[in-house]
Amino acid sequence: MSRVGKNPINVPVGVTVTINANIIEAQGKMGKDSYQIPDQVSLERHDNVITLKAKSNEKVARMMWGTAQRRLATMIAAVDQGATVNLELSGVGYRASTQGSKLVLQLGYSHDIEYPIPQGIIVKCDKPTSISITGSSKQRVGQMAAEIRSYRLPEPYKGKGVIRAGEFVVRKEGKKK
Repeated sequence: MSRVGKNPINVPVGVTVTINANIIEAQGKMGKDSYQIPDQVSLERHDNVITLKAKSNEKVARMMWGTAQRRLATMIAAVDQGATVNLELSGVGYRASTQGSKLVLQLGYSHDIEYPIPQGIIVKCDKPTSISITGSSKQRVGQMAAEIRSYRLPEPYKGKGVIRAGEFVVRKEGKKK
């Protein structure tokens, strides 16, 4: 069984953490985010170290203990350093560009796809075939990347589509004569 919840969370310099009842708010140089701690988990803070403990030895309490620890650690790291997802466009004529507060995608359809960029998220297109999404919430950045990826999922025969950087697309063999 995992013991992830035992690991203490170190709060880096420059990040302020406020605790109100069951809600933790973290604010850093990339922005701010909040998380509601589950009822099965208790929280202790000593200087710049946060520790979590399960209130009981029940299975649900132990599961929520590890989940809450990872969510808090990720949230604190994201408001300090930011969360980034890189996407690559693979296919002839597939391009991306930013125009004001919109991400314009050309993915082989008869029309361009205009995706509105949410507030608090930074999108950069250094090359026409790469997209870099950065923000203060790993969940929001990942959700945006998943929505963009859903416009053209990578297909298994030619490997065309929107692919996360470093992702391996399993290729299938084509027709045989």
